[in-house]
Amino acid sequence: MSREYANPDVLVDTQWAQDRLKDPSLRFIEVDVDTTAYDQGHIPGAVGFNWQTQLNDPVRRDIPSKEEMQKLLSAAGVDNDTTIVLYGDNNNWFAAFAYWLLRYYGHDKLKLINGGRKKWIAENRPLTTDVPRYPATQYKIGGPIKELRATRDFVLKAVEDRSRNLVDVRSVPEFTGEIIAPPGMTETAQRAGHIPGAINVPWSQAVNEDGTFKSADELAALYEGKGVDPKRETISYCRIGERSSHTWFALRELLGYRNVRNYDGSWTEYGNLIDVPIEKG
Repeated sequence: MSREYANPDVLVDTQWAQDRLKDPSLRFIEVDVDTTAYDQGHIPGAVGFNWQTQLNDPVRRDIPSKEEMQKLLSAAGVDNDTTIVLYGDNNNWFAAFAYWLLRYYGHDKLKLINGGRKKWIAENRPLTTDVPRYPATQYKIGGPIKELRATRDFVLKAVEDRSRNLVDVRSVPEFTGEIIAPPGMTETAQRAGHIPGAINVPWSQAVNEDGTFKSADELAALYEGKGVDPKRETISYCRIGERSSHTWFALRELLGYRNVRNYDGSWTEYGNLIDVPIEKG
């Protein structure tokens, strides 16, 4: 008997999304690695969030404050009863980051379009360059749910006591210390390597060629086969927190691991800290 996703309702297919483009209870939001992609064409009615300026504080190198998130969601016409349907490019990297961020701030009506922008375009589904305008709301943040986020102190404690799964979702060359960051990426660290005790499960191993997530059976075999214990608390990390959000989604939402935290500081924080242990190879 095959295993089912623990929370199947959080992942919707492209047809489900197209059938509900005019549903007033939904708000489609696109979040891309390439911040110009939305302007080139997006799902009709979708709002675009810029991860560099709206989902990240470039001065503090931190997630938006509670007040900033309330302002952003209110301007998008989202209220506390709105179901937010997220999607984006690069296998939903930053769409998954937005999902994690919204879940962290207590919004529980969330869905992710399986396959994201890549699958939508491959299937020749409708696109528009029209930017929608919605009446502003008065969104009220209910979180944060701190158990969903790993801070550097929490990670250092995990390194010390070795009681948690640390899942490094970066590429093998990043994990081994051959490179610090993928070519062309500006957010980087002073040192290369990985957090001691981390298991390397590159995010790309969790998806199919069309950008959709692999089945529950395949995901369980992938993570547990590499030594991730579902009974232990898990911390996922990457370079800046977006690829690790993708893995956080797979582990927590799809496989149903109860305690999963995203370390959004990731390697750009850890690899710049003074006097912390680092492993290579």
